[in-house]
Amino acid sequence: MSTPYPFTAVVGQTDLRLALLLNAVSPAVGGVLVRGEKGTAKSTAVRALSALLPQVDVVPGCRFSCAPAAPDPACPDGPHEPGSTAARPARMVELPVGASEDRLVGALDIERALAEGVKAFEPGLLADAHRGILYVDEVNLLHDHLIDLLLDAAAMGASYVEREGVSVRHAARFLLVGTMNPEEGELRPQLLDRFGLTVEVAASREPEQRVEVVRRRLAYEDDPAGFAARWAGDEHEVRARVVAARALLPQVRLGDTALLQIAATCAGFEVDGMRADIVMARTATALAAWAGRTSVRKEDVRQAALLALPHRRRRNPFDAPGLDEDKLDEILDRFPDEEPEPEPDPEPEGPDDGGGPDGGPDGGPDGDGGGVPPQGGPETGHAPDAPEETAAPEAEAPEPQPSAPQAGSGGGAEQAAVRAAEPFRTKMLSVPGLGEGAAGRRSRARTAHGRTTGAQRPRGQLTKLHLAATVHAAAPHQKARGRAGRGLVVRKDDLRQATREGREGNLVLFVVDASGSMAARQRMGAVKGAVLSLLLDAYQRRDKVGLITFRGAGAELALPPTSSVDAAAARLERLPTGGRTPLASGLLKAHEVLRIERLRDPSRRPLLVVVTDGRATSAGAVGGDPRELAGRSARLLAADGTASVVVDCESGPVRLGLAGALAADLGGPAVTLDGLRADSLAGLVKNVRSAVTDTALSNSATRRAA
Repeated sequence: MSTPYPFTAVVGQTDLRLALLLNAVSPAVGGVLVRGEKGTAKSTAVRALSALLPQVDVVPGCRFSCAPAAPDPACPDGPHEPGSTAARPARMVELPVGASEDRLVGALDIERALAEGVKAFEPGLLADAHRGILYVDEVNLLHDHLIDLLLDAAAMGASYVEREGVSVRHAARFLLVGTMNPEEGELRPQLLDRFGLTVEVAASREPEQRVEVVRRRLAYEDDPAGFAARWAGDEHEVRARVVAARALLPQVRLGDTALLQIAATCAGFEVDGMRADIVMARTATALAAWAGRTSVRKEDVRQAALLALPHRRRRNPFDAPGLDEDKLDEILDRFPDEEPEPEPDPEPEGPDDGGGPDGGPDGGPDGDGGGVPPQGGPETGHAPDAPEETAAPEAEAPEPQPSAPQAGSGGGAEQAAVRAAEPFRTKMLSVPGLGEGAAGRRSRARTAHGRTTGAQRPRGQLTKLHLAATVHAAAPHQKARGRAGRGLVVRKDDLRQATREGREGNLVLFVVDASGSMAARQRMGAVKGAVLSLLLDAYQRRDKVGLITFRGAGAELALPPTSSVDAAAARLERLPTGGRTPLASGLLKAHEVLRIERLRDPSRRPLLVVVTDGRATSAGAVGGDPRELAGRSARLLAADGTASVVVDCESGPVRLGLAGALAADLGGPAVTLDGLRADSLAGLVKNVRSAVTDTALSNSATRRAA
């Protein structure tokens, strides 16, 4: 087993280390969600935390890690005889992004069920993580149904399995930690709320701190054991302090004033529900215990708010997380602290004697009440460690620059970006047919999860057994196979895979006209509002999105396909307008992007959304008649079977109907901006399907005639 990177050697990242340690002191806080860019020691800090947790006493032989002093009365391996005890280190269990539902919660032991005729439960990762850490790297990429199961278990402290004739309940209390890069997509707000605390991390831009990151990482890679030995003293001190804080926690008093501060803070920031109040109370109590006190102070409440509230204030993925600290101080100042009671002992010496990045202890904002280990030892400094990337993180990619106005291009010079109108709820657009893409909430698809529609012979590895169909296939051959006991004689040819139908996420590629004909400020604001609304819909349906804009002399891929819809919204907000209308260039760019994406992810089906008034006044670099070229480009997309919809942005009493003609060439429907709203979009999905079907039939007839 490789030597883990020491927790106390992680430089900087004060909030991250504090949040992890508070959960180690009080797992009831509810875990931590760590958000940040790549190479910021997110995974390293989490993996290093497990070495600081004290050992746990377990019942020998219990697969569910029952505590000898208070075993779970409903433990599937129980009842347990009193007296026997074994100690083992606290586990850190990692949940892979591609894990199955059975691997997470456990399932029927199929081998014993078929061979011995008995019902036996095979525990999953939730059972392994009981009384330890469950770590989910890239939690935002985890399938929704797995996240629901995971966070429900974390909230209830137990896992319930009801499937295939098995009914099992077992304890599942663990420290839940998730890490994510927001550039790859967001979690839904209701799932964000299930994490107790959240921390935003970023790499330091100070050269001295970055040098310390590299120095420590290289020293660790050269001699992991020696590097860990140099930090063993600090690790021991922090481990002892965690044990002391756990012992002190039941004695911490949460007074009426602190409770009023917590309630007023949650109400003042308009946080939904009551979970935030409870998490803040538990976090403030853990902060007091970590500081060696038996009463909660205002600085504890303040620090708890900064950790527990930012992610709960988001209403949609485009809201920036954060908390107005001036407003927070104003609320807390309404309730002055009571006279503090005398403390039994001063704060323990050792782990937080050093100073933080702002000059005070690493703990609370006022210098006491929640310190974290100092950056003492052989090497000093306050820089985040990036073990996965020893070199300096890559510089941020520059934003795409708008094309320069073309001389004599017509349509007016480039205009400043216009703010988007308020988004609205849209009706669902879906891709016709039955796909096999990644799980999502848009189009019908054959998925690993959903309603069972039948059974078939497995193609490759068996992943989801259809038990009834398997037994039905094996039953007629039992006499010939010489069955003598209870067990069913099953051969490989008898196994049947369950086929299920659910919903998939699609690639929604937006092609937005940013030319001079769209440049009226009120009109472009409405267009951006419509695209923003569709982006919100894509976020809720777990789609990937891409953004192409065309104006002036050509088209530009403003945002390559990504799961981060807030990145698309940011690019859209800064989109300038002006110049001529190279419609064909936008469509050809879409064809190229979709061709590449089919090679990268063949199972994810695309939905093309073209936002334009249908005018074509420039052929771009191709040359020729702009309108004829636009029609040919649209028919090229239709020939590939790309499901499309045109959002008609034409306004005024006189309409040319060019967007409708473009939709006909694409083989999809056209809808006006007003018709895009949910209450006026009736029949659009039906029109998408019928238009694509008609196009396919027409192409088939043409081929037969030829």
